[in-house]
Amino acid sequence: MATPLARSQFPVTEHHIYLNHAGVAPLPQAAVDAMVADARHVAEHGSAVEPQRFDRLDEVRLTAAALLGVPATDVAFVKNTTEGLAFVAEGLDLRPGQRVIVPDREFPSTLFPFLALRDRGVRVDLVQPQGPGGALPLEAFAAALDEAPTALVTLSWVQFGTGWRTDLEVLADLCHRHGALLCVDVIQGLGVLPCSLVEWGVDFAAADGHKWLLGPEGLGVLYVAAEHRDRLRVIEPGWASVAQREQWDDLRLDYDDSARRFEGGTLNVAGALGLGASLDLLAGAAGGQGVEAIWEHVDGLASRLTQGLTEVGATVLSDRSPSARSGIVTFAVEGRSPEAVVETLAAAGVVASPRGGGTRLSPHGYTTVDEVDAVIDLVRRTSA
Repeated sequence: MATPLARSQFPVTEHHIYLNHAGVAPLPQAAVDAMVADARHVAEHGSAVEPQRFDRLDEVRLTAAALLGVPATDVAFVKNTTEGLAFVAEGLDLRPGQRVIVPDREFPSTLFPFLALRDRGVRVDLVQPQGPGGALPLEAFAAALDEAPTALVTLSWVQFGTGWRTDLEVLADLCHRHGALLCVDVIQGLGVLPCSLVEWGVDFAAADGHKWLLGPEGLGVLYVAAEHRDRLRVIEPGWASVAQREQWDDLRLDYDDSARRFEGGTLNVAGALGLGASLDLLAGAAGGQGVEAIWEHVDGLASRLTQGLTEVGATVLSDRSPSARSGIVTFAVEGRSPEAVVETLAAAGVVASPRGGGTRLSPHGYTTVDEVDAVIDLVRRTSA
């Protein structure tokens, strides 16, 4: 059965069964080729190729915006998710006594930029996940929002440990009815789950490119809804932030009327071009069906993993109900530590991670049913 992403694009398949896209994804050949070509052009021509490189950046921005479901004018390139979320945490100018809600046991980069506001008197309250799967039911956010006025709710769309997925459209409506904004770390969903941030009403979002987007490390995207652009203070202003960029003698701090104002200085252009090649692969998956086809494929693989792992005696920790499931399946083997299971899998060429109290598996659009079945069989033998 054909996969929505061509396996020929992924040299990693020659060496591993790769199920760690929730960690660091292997680069597809198209991304490698794009970065090598850019490096060669710069080596041979230096600044003479800058116009072409920056024209291509505009194309990458458009593709990224389409995957996010937002206008390109609302997208800025950032170094990583952490930087994007920090721009929101620091840029909103939250005052002493104002309140932020964040889930407990979040990924550190989703939590720390907001915890750091406590020393300014900002109140940061934690919503407690429920059960071994780390469920974050909307009722928990509703109860937290009812407790006191709230300026901002921030969380991961998909929790990194066991893959709990929050319905962002319902949460955004809940936040807005309570007068709060919603900021989302979308790194564990973008590229595998269809995404429509404008339609859902999300106010801010950030993601690095090195997980499900299949891009290089060190280059990500930040979404700032247009109505909040002027509300968010620019933390790192630079030559690229202003409307008259590249007019070096014009020193007015006149911010660009788009999210580019948050980009500050010179970007990792080679990384952006590599990311662009990966985004093109995602958009073109299954003959142009894009992320929808990838999600259908990955969801099927995750369901197969869930059933197979359960049948061989493992305990699946991830919630696979329709509203909560994602591309992550985390499982536990009785009597064996997650680290030991990961080590056993690695010895057989399977790449996974110990996360969320178990072993985390995260297939992508080029993963095959045979690879999934091989992993289930390995776990069966491990559990025997």
